[in-house]
Amino acid sequence: MDEPNLGRSSELAFIKEPNDIIAVRDRPLMLDCQVEGEGPITVTWRRNGVPIPTGQRVSILDNGTLLIHNFQKRRESNETDAGEYDCAAQNRYGMLISRKARVQLASLPKFHIHPESMTVDEGGVARLHCAVNGIPEATIIWERNRTTLNTDNTRYTLLPTGILHITGVQRADVGLYRCVAQNIANTRYSHEALLSVTVAAPRRYKEPVILSGPQNLTITVHQTAILECIATGNPRPIVSWSRLDGRSIGVEGIQVLGTGNLMISDVSLQHSGVYVCSANRPGTRMRRTALGRLVVQAPPEFLQWPQSVSKPVGGSAVFTCLAQGVPEPHLIWLKNGKILTPGDNVKLTNNNSTLAVTRITSEDEAIYQCIAENSAGTNQASARLAVSMSSDLPEAPQDLKATPLSPTTLQLSWAQPAPEITDGIIGYVLHIRMLGEPDSKELQEAVSKTTFKHDFNNLEPATTYSIYLKAYSPLGASQQSNTVIATTLGGVPSMPSFFTKVLNSTAMQVFWELPSKPGKVEGFKLSYRVVPQEQFTGEERLPCHINTHTISHLEPAAVYEIQLVAYNGNGDSLSNKRLVSLAETGSSGKTNSGGQSLCDCRQDGESSMTGIVVGIHIGMACIIFCVLFLMFGYRRSFLCRKGTQNNWTLPQRGQTEQTGQRDGVPKEGLIRTTEAIELMPQRVGSTQGRPAECQSAMAQCQVLIEEQPSNPGTGMG
Repeated sequence: MDEPNLGRSSELAFIKEPNDIIAVRDRPLMLDCQVEGEGPITVTWRRNGVPIPTGQRVSILDNGTLLIHNFQKRRESNETDAGEYDCAAQNRYGMLISRKARVQLASLPKFHIHPESMTVDEGGVARLHCAVNGIPEATIIWERNRTTLNTDNTRYTLLPTGILHITGVQRADVGLYRCVAQNIANTRYSHEALLSVTVAAPRRYKEPVILSGPQNLTITVHQTAILECIATGNPRPIVSWSRLDGRSIGVEGIQVLGTGNLMISDVSLQHSGVYVCSANRPGTRMRRTALGRLVVQAPPEFLQWPQSVSKPVGGSAVFTCLAQGVPEPHLIWLKNGKILTPGDNVKLTNNNSTLAVTRITSEDEAIYQCIAENSAGTNQASARLAVSMSSDLPEAPQDLKATPLSPTTLQLSWAQPAPEITDGIIGYVLHIRMLGEPDSKELQEAVSKTTFKHDFNNLEPATTYSIYLKAYSPLGASQQSNTVIATTLGGVPSMPSFFTKVLNSTAMQVFWELPSKPGKVEGFKLSYRVVPQEQFTGEERLPCHINTHTISHLEPAAVYEIQLVAYNGNGDSLSNKRLVSLAETGSSGKTNSGGQSLCDCRQDGESSMTGIVVGIHIGMACIIFCVLFLMFGYRRSFLCRKGTQNNWTLPQRGQTEQTGQRDGVPKEGLIRTTEAIELMPQRVGSTQGRPAECQSAMAQCQVLIEEQPSNPGTGMG
């Protein structure tokens, strides 16, 4: 039966919307705009919000496509056909505006970075760099002495960004190098740079040095990211990559270019993070590191679309529009192609995600559009508000329930309405989608007006679904019923993995992996306890599309145990637990790939200060100990002699270097023992009772403190 299309057959909808494109001067340009809906339909085009008049240069084809016969940019007047284009489709129910398409003129200006001449030791590493801003992005090749470089040579690494690496430089590499950039607009040549090679003496050890590390990079999902890392040293360092948060980089779509450059194809949001390039000296732990942040953006996608409704005069209608993207999309609403202004009966709430129209009049009948925008792109969804002059629309179905019958079947049931209401209903439509999937993946099944129970078959095992029901009459659809969440039989989710990041002494952030397939998990339960308490508290229930949560207002510097559980309609997974100390500010609850936890560099300063204080105390204790020995005449450990005949001696240990006398001034004896500490004592107390020669030599005495005294029976003479 055709009930699923009720209320939709007359609605406007885009089959094709214009896409971003790069045009070439004096060539034709076509922008798509195909619409379906009840005719007649009128299609018009706008550039930068201004209607485009049709004529000799511009025409609109029967299918709505815009044709510019020869794309122009006039240098003298700075007029151009470039800009933001959108198409507007209108029928008797209202107007619909497409997404904006950015049209740019192909160009290739001069190089803004030219390669620079350099001299490199034989066997070393050379890095040459050029850059040009082309539309579209130019293809760059390198030439030496006006001849294209042989890219089959494994010592040459050409990065698409205009960087040339030459490893193990040889005398044959000497020459003039330049870049050649080419796109559909032009071909450009950079300045030439001379590469010279010096013949070095036998190469000696050189510590690893990173000549060029990864740069911060912002790209859109499905693009390719290239993170540069070139290092030199002797022996040649080994370049490796890791993530600062300790998560695995993975292997799918990962490729190493040359000796250490990282290329990630078809990036996703999970690739966002700080990447660490490490250059290690082979066979040692000596290394140098460089960091670069990769930010992956995603254009808006709708989690919930506004649904068309038919409402009587005086009634109310609510449209909901939820979108996700990176960065967070901004939502605006249009009414028949014009920005909607809230008023007495029109309210926007929840960051513009909910539009409520109350006390409906005939003037409120229109097509309402939700526009989601961020720096990565735009998206649009629409719904029509039809105003009926009768209040005989069916009521929303009541008491919708779902019962799992098997791993692939859910049974839906709802209350049978009163006979007078049933007479006005021509059928029901059930709407079902996997939890976590967008509304565009929703499935619909039509059900007879006499049926109040229906089985959904061929579903996924152990998967959670969101289901609601609408009743249809000849005037339109009812409000949707209550939404039910149900899970097919087949088991609980697997235990989730997670890690933590301490933000400060009273807060931490928890991250976990999202399920690979939406619907297997209905949500997550996050709880925690302060050690040594036994009970977990503060349980948070989080939906299946959320993978991070911040816990704050904790006890300062305490130790907490974090517990994470995934659940669906069949129950909870095994719990994953982790101990976290808030005293270790900035540390991660998960170690990196090398098995070492991330450190807080501020601890270095605290450790250094602690070492100084401890050293001062030990030194003072040693001096006091020496003075006491001098005062009590502990002759077994001290010996003071005068002139060239007197030196410090240590029986059975070390060696004493004999010193002479120059100009009547004795030289100090040098003592080298592994178990002794040498100190210069200060003059203490009175020297009465001491031999005259000792008194005269006190300022030149050295004190030796032994950690292991000699046999008590052996004296010191």
